[in-house]
Amino acid sequence: MVDNLVMFRVNIHELKARLSELLDKLEVGEALLVCRRNVPIAELRRLPPDRPRRRKRTLGKAKGQLTVPASFFEPLPDHAIDGFEGRSGLQVPRILA
Repeated sequence: MVDNLVMFRVNIHELKARLSELLDKLEVGEALLVCRRNVPIAELRRLPPDRPRRRKRTLGKAKGQLTVPASFFEPLPDHAIDGFEGRSGLQVPRILA
């Protein structure tokens, strides 16, 4: 099966400015060729209409299958907190620009 696609070229600035309008064009079967400084970098097209949709996930399916030990709720050791707050004493090399 061959689809007759109409492809539009748009630069990133135009895509950002007219996103809603361009998405409407995608819905009716047109495709977009996204360019950066007139050089193509991506192609956007709508998903096939017969594509199955994801089902909603059921919450609580793993209830009772996971046990959290009491030690999980104990305070972290000082060295771990220092590491999270950037006080670990490790020297991070600076990258020169």
